[in-house]
Amino acid sequence: MSSPVPGAGGSSTNNPGRRILVGRVVGAFGVRGEVKLESWTEPRSALFGYRPWILRDARGVERELMGVRGRIVGKSLAAEIPGVEDRDAAEAMRGTEVYVPRSALPKAAEGEFYWADLEGLEVVNVEGQAMGRVSHLFSTGANDVLVTRDGDREWMIPFVRPQFVTAIDLDAGRITVDWDPDF
Repeated sequence: MSSPVPGAGGSSTNNPGRRILVGRVVGAFGVRGEVKLESWTEPRSALFGYRPWILRDARGVERELMGVRGRIVGKSLAAEIPGVEDRDAAEAMRGTEVYVPRSALPKAAEGEFYWADLEGLEVVNVEGQAMGRVSHLFSTGANDVLVTRDGDREWMIPFVRPQFVTAIDLDAGRITVDWDPDF
């Protein structure tokens, strides 16, 4: 599986306006206006390689941003955001989401997929029984898990290929799994 980048909905990799949620401001870092970031890219510092950033604050106000500089500081990421000059301004950004255009992500290697490209896909088992759509994925450390939902029903399927996930067809918008829908 390629970089686990959560998605901002949808499943088409061909939608040029599609944005991918790659991180979030979690607070101020220091006193000079730097922000502390949570990154969902792999490696986490890859966040700084994507351009442009689209910042969305808690009110839903968005702005496109170029020129972000950042670095790894221990187990955290710190960034200088143009126009954020002091700790109060940095703290006011807490909760701001960081998106990038889907087109900014490099092409996934053969046989690898971005999580964002799998979200929203239809899931069927090898017998052709519908098992909803991919809600999200998460990592357990041992393996990733594909979460599908169909109404009130939810399945958690180990993302282990080809044992449980037998086929992924992005063009058709479908994932085939070897999974009992009653499990």
